[in-house]
Amino acid sequence: MDSDGTRDARGTHANPVPRARSDMPPMPTDAPLVPPRQDGSAFLAWLRAPRPEAAPGIWRFGHRPRPAEEPDEISTRQLLSGALIAFLVGWLVWSLLQNGYLGDWWALPFKLLVPDSWRYSSSEIGNLILYKGYELLIALAIMVTVGKLGRWGEVWRRFVVPLVKRPEPRQTPAPAAEEDPAQWNELRAAGAHDAADRLTVEAQSGHMRDVDHARIARAWQGVRSGRFGLATFTGAVLQDGAAACLHPSGERDLPARLARHDLLTGQVRLGTTADDARNPYAYRGTGLGLGPELLGTSLLAVGPAGSGKTGTVVRPLAESLCLHALAGRAAVVVVGAAGAGLGPADAYDVVVQIGNPESVYDLDLYGGTADPDEAAAVLAEALVGDLAEPHQGGDTRRSTTVLAQLLGPFRSVHGRFPSVPELRQLLDGAPAPMAALRKGLEDSRQESLLRELDARERQMGNPGDVGGILADRVALLDRPAFAGFFDTSGQSRPFSLKALDHPVRVRIDLPQRGHADASRMLARLVLAQFTASVAVREDRSLFACLVIDDATGVVTPEAVRGVQRLRSGNAGVVLTLRTLDDVPRPLRGPLLGATGCRMALSGLTPWDGQDFAEVWGKEWIEARDVTDRQIIAETPAGKVLHAVRQVITGKAPTARAVTVRQVERERWSASELAHGVPPGHAVLSLTTVKGEHAPPLLVDLRG
Repeated sequence: MDSDGTRDARGTHANPVPRARSDMPPMPTDAPLVPPRQDGSAFLAWLRAPRPEAAPGIWRFGHRPRPAEEPDEISTRQLLSGALIAFLVGWLVWSLLQNGYLGDWWALPFKLLVPDSWRYSSSEIGNLILYKGYELLIALAIMVTVGKLGRWGEVWRRFVVPLVKRPEPRQTPAPAAEEDPAQWNELRAAGAHDAADRLTVEAQSGHMRDVDHARIARAWQGVRSGRFGLATFTGAVLQDGAAACLHPSGERDLPARLARHDLLTGQVRLGTTADDARNPYAYRGTGLGLGPELLGTSLLAVGPAGSGKTGTVVRPLAESLCLHALAGRAAVVVVGAAGAGLGPADAYDVVVQIGNPESVYDLDLYGGTADPDEAAAVLAEALVGDLAEPHQGGDTRRSTTVLAQLLGPFRSVHGRFPSVPELRQLLDGAPAPMAALRKGLEDSRQESLLRELDARERQMGNPGDVGGILADRVALLDRPAFAGFFDTSGQSRPFSLKALDHPVRVRIDLPQRGHADASRMLARLVLAQFTASVAVREDRSLFACLVIDDATGVVTPEAVRGVQRLRSGNAGVVLTLRTLDDVPRPLRGPLLGATGCRMALSGLTPWDGQDFAEVWGKEWIEARDVTDRQIIAETPAGKVLHAVRQVITGKAPTARAVTVRQVERERWSASELAHGVPPGHAVLSLTTVKGEHAPPLLVDLRG
């Protein structure tokens, strides 16, 4: 068994990516060379590391849970001063007892409990032991009492133990065989002992890595769900070992990794939660980890240029999703400007470089569908979705009708959809193409499509016709730089988002320089195709994610509705914006509501911060009001004492009053978001696909 059959990337190697279901491309005959390793100690240590259950967003690898509430810890100054005062009090009491200033009442228990024969014994040694023992008992009682009052135990634990205790390297003991994940006990329980033994040997010998473990575990899930048989899985493992069930590309890892990944939990570490009073105590100082369970609710990151959106957020997430794709868990499409630093080309199966003549792959303008109505709806969203009135979409609906009136007849006559120049001519109403289309329909006696064409011709030139607007938008793609792209004749390798049924890794480079409007239009096209494709996937166990670096001009009413539907389809999007001003005002609230994970990076404007503050809401806190009231002395001695105190301290004697009350305030105010987030930091709130929430957290993205 080379793969599970239903999630392999189609056409990501030697053959073009098909736009419809077809046979799978052949697998590579030889697996790539695995660097030899002396032993698998590093891999086994990673595999056996503790990963306790934790709140959303906490990096679970090696995590040590903390209390939910901050303990009431005494300050160092107060602790040491209290311990010293308690010692002095105890020493004073003992001195008074020894010198007889407190009388002999302390000896009363001794007289009542000890027989007279013992107290008046003729043995000097016995009397010495008896009386000194009682004095020692009294001294211990005084020491225990003052130690309890002075918190000597806390002083010992906080200051002495760290100095005395030598740091020793922590060695995790090997778990029992029935609890060791390296033993593949699930396979053994199902009767696949030979396969489990082979994988155990591969792990111990150093030939298995984290991607191999995740990929084989994913294939085992396919066995349990019944997608293929146990014998097929066992045969593949016995034949290839850790290289079994390879990704169609034949790769077992990425060329290089920049971020920390834990494929056992599916997390990528983005930074460290700051030790700040505004963060919940359980999160302070912990690592921040994101995985599909969080990205499934979509992520919106807003921050100015240079705040670290691409380098500290987009790049690690894209890298993590590519690793998940190699493990057969995810399909990822990364969209950004050419040269934006979204990872090397070797990390992807398909790289579409629009506007670059050397690009191997093309982009399917119609999303790989054969339905003219579906193609018209997706294309209309890309062309004029940003012109539609928020929550109405009137222009989009009219544009969909106009495009459907042309795409249906053209496909019926030519067996394909029109190219960009042909579509532009049809929208302009050029006589020759329209006449040729009419003749083709008449020859094939397509009466219903002829009526569609008649309706299009009647609407041409009317004041409310959007054909001219569509033609102008299509003209942005009918440029010499794009002459070799969006081909529909079958001469190129068009990539279609219909391939998201399989674990494919795709990067689409947009031509930002000189073609900003066309780039925004293409980004809207990819987003529209993505939301349409994931809704009809057959295998929704595969997580699909679209990452758009700089989503300026991409957010439309239909896009917001599409993002809201992604969670139920095991899919999500990652969008970055320089400012929320790039989104129409009526869509900002719905966009923030549609995304479960929201990130505000440093340098945010106050008006952007206000939108985040509103969506994050308020919380009840305990406010303390401190009032200093000057003390007025009424007696001459008091006035003299106050005067001396004021000369020494420079302040008049005051009495402090503290009032505690419950108040409701914003979790993060607009001013705090604009001016209180340090460089390299961000405020991030999280929501899992199961509905668990994490409050806004101040995160150091550089950690």
